[in-house]
Amino acid sequence: MDVMPQQDPESRRPSQPSPEGPRPPHDATPGADPRTTPGADPYVMPAEGATAVPPPPPTLRTTLRRAAFGAVAAGVLLAGALVAVPDGKDDRPKEPGPVERAEAAATAGSPASLSDLTALIGDRQKWVEAHPADAPSWATLGSAYVEWGRRSADAAYFGRAEEALKRSLEARPGERGNGEAWVGMAALANARHDFLAAKRWGETVRKQDPKTWSVYPVLIDAYTGLGDVKAATEATEKFGELRKGVPALARTADLYRGQGWREDALATAREAADRATAPAEKAEALHRLGELAWERGEPEEAVAQFDAALRTDAGHHASLAGKARALVALDRTDEAVAAYQSVMSKLPRPAYALELGELYASLELDGDARSQYGKLAELLEQAKAAGVDESVVQARYESDHGDPAAAVELLRGQWKKQHRSAAVADALGWALHRAGKSEEGLEYARQAVDTGVRNASYAYHLGVIERELAQYGPARRHLEEALRTNPAFSPLDAPKAREALETLGEPPPGGPGDMQPPPPSPPPPPPVPSPEPKREAGPEPKPEPKKEPKRESPKPEAPAPAPSQTAPAPSKAAPSSPAAVEADSSKSP
Repeated sequence: MDVMPQQDPESRRPSQPSPEGPRPPHDATPGADPRTTPGADPYVMPAEGATAVPPPPPTLRTTLRRAAFGAVAAGVLLAGALVAVPDGKDDRPKEPGPVERAEAAATAGSPASLSDLTALIGDRQKWVEAHPADAPSWATLGSAYVEWGRRSADAAYFGRAEEALKRSLEARPGERGNGEAWVGMAALANARHDFLAAKRWGETVRKQDPKTWSVYPVLIDAYTGLGDVKAATEATEKFGELRKGVPALARTADLYRGQGWREDALATAREAADRATAPAEKAEALHRLGELAWERGEPEEAVAQFDAALRTDAGHHASLAGKARALVALDRTDEAVAAYQSVMSKLPRPAYALELGELYASLELDGDARSQYGKLAELLEQAKAAGVDESVVQARYESDHGDPAAAVELLRGQWKKQHRSAAVADALGWALHRAGKSEEGLEYARQAVDTGVRNASYAYHLGVIERELAQYGPARRHLEEALRTNPAFSPLDAPKAREALETLGEPPPGGPGDMQPPPPSPPPPPPVPSPEPKREAGPEPKPEPKKEPKRESPKPEAPAPAPSQTAPAPSKAAPSSPAAVEADSSKSP
């Protein structure tokens, strides 16, 4: 690229002698040396011979032809000058500034870069100071605060967002067309993990105007947090109808991922990454590909995608956390620790603090682990003060490193608030198991796995609970599934999963008993006659011929007759007592 200052092309070209030579000035003396004559070209030799004779005057035809050529040349030069030298009016489209870029991203439903988001916040702050009754500007400022707080993990911005959105609704209520402020309130509720409130705000907007496309992303997040897969699917489909392009593809990929459709999720996420153009949007799409690679147990691919996201947008700090997680799986623990420490200084989320603490514990750095868990406690307190519900992360810590009973109490509260996602079900099932209630925990752990999401931790938790309940076949199956899905899903739990699987041993030969057909029963043996007692005297009786037993279904025995008051006559063939036998013999002649 030429960075030299622009100059006149003629000024850069050295002077050349004229083909006809310069004309002498009027006061030049004939025969004088041109090199000493003022105004004469010192590089041109004096004319001699035929060249010293002046040419004849041009004819009229020649004059007209030269004039025509001159006019054409002048037009060409003028056009070139107009192109080369601007006249102060640039017809090219103006390059959008950071505020315009942030507004365009919000209009498209895509994320804006942090620098553009900062510029938008500053612009709207100045505007509403001079125009306090501008409801749309207050709504834009409130939504920008929500996005900044979420992207920077600074929960203090959520309070500012709530104040700005309330100012917008005071200037113009939602019923009078201020639906964007209601959408902002729904986004704020999602950021605080109050999914039931987000659902109410979002459904209010949808009821008022079902074609407001901006409400569907917040409804998708709310339904997902509540574990309502059907409603989340319907909202995703509606969003795709109203808003084509990368945002709809991204939401569809997340839906497929949550239902365990890994191939569909990967194909859709790749299409979103290919079609993304803005840096922040591109980085988000690449981050999604990295998460999918990590869940498939492909840490090398995950690192590559996270690195690409960071090259596209250096402010996408979530990709740095994802890279740290994948580096642990590659046994590059020094790099992973450095990456976690860097992301904690830029994006201090409680979940990342817990991951770093468990990494320290797996490396037997107990002091560092305790310090990190202390940092986690501080972050949880800050989140609670800002109105953010981090019960799931806190319960995960309490279940494995603190008080499992406290974890159960926290998660039961989440379940009562209808927060019944796969993450909550898994955490509650594991907390109950750790608290000694494995039978009850089994139901929640199964519910988490039955959603279809391919999460190695969920399968591991279910397998351990089943082993505790002596369900060895299902336990072996789920432990194998966890290690097959992602062999390094956790620096602490993945080795425990392998140890538990080795303890169970190999399944019995032939497979589980309930999967094999029962062996055919052998035919019943023939009846063996009972031996008769031997008699001391007399010839042995001839054996009676054997009779084939009749294969008839046994008939029920008839009920015994009721006893009568008069005794029946004794039978001659079978006397009932010895006295009767004697009486009978005395009557005979």
